[in-house]
Amino acid sequence: MTPIRWLLSLVFIVQMYLAMALIAVAFAPWALVSRHGARVACKTFCRWTIFSLRLLTGLKSEVRGTPPTGECIIAAKHQSFLDIILIFNAVPAAKFIMKRELMYTPFLGQYALRIGCVPVDRGKRGAAIARMKSDVAKGTAEPGQLIIYPQGTRVAPGDVKPYKVGTGLLYDQLGQPCHPVAANVGLFWPKRGILRKPGTAVVEFLEPISPGLRVAEFMRRLEAEVEDNSNRLMQEAGFKA
Repeated sequence: MTPIRWLLSLVFIVQMYLAMALIAVAFAPWALVSRHGARVACKTFCRWTIFSLRLLTGLKSEVRGTPPTGECIIAAKHQSFLDIILIFNAVPAAKFIMKRELMYTPFLGQYALRIGCVPVDRGKRGAAIARMKSDVAKGTAEPGQLIIYPQGTRVAPGDVKPYKVGTGLLYDQLGQPCHPVAANVGLFWPKRGILRKPGTAVVEFLEPISPGLRVAEFMRRLEAEVEDNSNRLMQEAGFKA
C-alpha cells in the first residue's frame, strides 16, 4: 500500500471522531428531550462516516438482504466498528447490548444509553437478559431491533471464537424472531490498525429464525448461518483463510 493510503486513512479516522463530537454537541438539545432526536444524531453520524469513508479511502459499503423493521433480535458477525455503523444505519430503531465500560466513552456512551442500549458487566449477561425479559413483560422496554454479537467481541477474518449461549437464552426468553447477519467488513476496516483498504464492505441480513427452537438447536443454526455466509462474503472479496 502506498503512503498516501495510510495518510488518507489517518485523515479519515481523525475527521470521523471530530464529526462524532460535532454531531453529538449539535444534536444534544434535541437528544435530551427526545429519543428520536438521539437516533437521528446517531444516523447522521453513520451516514457521514459511510460517505467520508468512500470519499477518502475508496471503501464502499453495501447492505444486502432485508433489514427488519419490527421488534426482533439481530445476531451479527462482529469484525470492526464498520459493521456496527452499517447495521445501525439499516434498521429504524436499533439498540445494542454493550459492554458497560463503553458507557464512559465520551459522546458514544451517552448517546448509546439515550437510544436504549443495554450495558452489561462482563460475565453478567444473564442478569441483563432477565431484566430485559421483565421490561418486555411490563411493556416498559423501548420497542426496536436489539443487536447482539454472539461471539462477544470483534473477530478478525480467519480467527475462530466460540458463540456464547447468552444469545440463545435471549432468543428463548424474549420469544422474538432472530435475524442473523453476516459480514466481511474486517477485510477492509480491521479490528486494529489505521489502514482502511479500498473495496466493498458488505453486511448481509439473512432469513430470520422464527421463535420456538430449543436453545441448542438455535445456537447450532445461528452459528452455521452466520459463519458460512460470512465466509462466502469474504471469499467473494478475495480472502483465503
